[in-house]
Amino acid sequence: MCCRPIWAAVCFWSSLAFVAIGRGRLSADDGMPAKLPTLQVSQPVERQVVDFVDFAGKTEAAQLVKIIPRVTGYLTKTAFKEGSDVKQGDLLFEIDPRPYQAQLDQAQSQVVISEAHLKAAKADYARGKELARAPGAISQSDLDHSQAAEEEATAGVQAAKAGLEVYKLNLAFCQVTSPIDGQAGRCLLTPGNLVKLDETVLTTVVSSDPMYDYFDMDERTLLQIRRAINDGRLKPPDGGVFPILIGLQDESGFPHEGTVSFLDNRLAADTGTITLRAVVKNPKPATGTRLMSPGMSVRVRLPLGQPHAALLVIDRAIGTDQGLKYVYVLDANDTVEYRRVEIGAIEDDGLRVINSGLKPTDRVVVAGISKVRSQLRIRPDLVPMPTIVPTKHRAEGE
Repeated sequence: MCCRPIWAAVCFWSSLAFVAIGRGRLSADDGMPAKLPTLQVSQPVERQVVDFVDFAGKTEAAQLVKIIPRVTGYLTKTAFKEGSDVKQGDLLFEIDPRPYQAQLDQAQSQVVISEAHLKAAKADYARGKELARAPGAISQSDLDHSQAAEEEATAGVQAAKAGLEVYKLNLAFCQVTSPIDGQAGRCLLTPGNLVKLDETVLTTVVSSDPMYDYFDMDERTLLQIRRAINDGRLKPPDGGVFPILIGLQDESGFPHEGTVSFLDNRLAADTGTITLRAVVKNPKPATGTRLMSPGMSVRVRLPLGQPHAALLVIDRAIGTDQGLKYVYVLDANDTVEYRRVEIGAIEDDGLRVINSGLKPTDRVVVAGISKVRSQLRIRPDLVPMPTIVPTKHRAEGE
């Protein structure tokens, strides 16, 4: 029994020693300076920008013609290469002309007959007028009949000549030609098939230059533009024609220029959008082919107003908080601050326009914002504002 108080005393003093040692270690650790995280920061870029809105569009041909015959007959010839460029007046198809040649010959003979009848009627009327000079030589009734016969023969010649023109047209319509300059489609019928007047589609021809680009604008953007015009903040170009920029699927930026040529007169009730049409040139290079064809998907950029000064930051430096945009900036003590901003459009180099919330001298955190929190003190690494180099066109060999 005498050993228990001694063992309890040993345990008590051992515990006090352990606590003392532990406290000494914590104090030593707390005395060491904490290492500050290093983060890249950049100052906003100042430059001239043009406000714009982007849309998705589709190309369509300015002219599309279905080639339909004007006469009925059997197809005897295809005179073009499918998919080739054709000029207005180029021969595309030929329909058997022999029935229409026979009709034309018959009509020409009818003209000759009618002219002979007219000649005889004129002679009869001339003799009648000569006889009428002698009293009682011819009755007035016979003279009137001779005059009517001449007039009837004259009308008969005119009718025969009109019929002749119809048969001339029918014979000419056996040569099916292109009504426009453009690109021909595939042949839908081959020689030997019967084609019907104003019914059978033989092929299509679409114009290639210029090209139409159709795109839909939402109601909010339309109202924004119209209010800006009414308030004087946006001045329409001379002539009221807005410029447009077009980019194809394999292109960076918007290298093709055009103009808005049409705005629909009503919004679609199901989508709340209104259709616009732009006209853009689609030239054929001397040693190549045109880039655009009907039905292509394109990117459409509509510039709004004149260039103005703006601040820009890399888009990845902008965060979203319940629909609100923000960036992290540093104060004079290198402490992170949460800053709400209003953003604009994103440029081709990945920089986003900041409409409000930043000053040119602000230092913005541009990397690792998901690991940053407000009131965190950091060691700033000031670097130029990062950008994204647009991918060059593959034809440039890169």
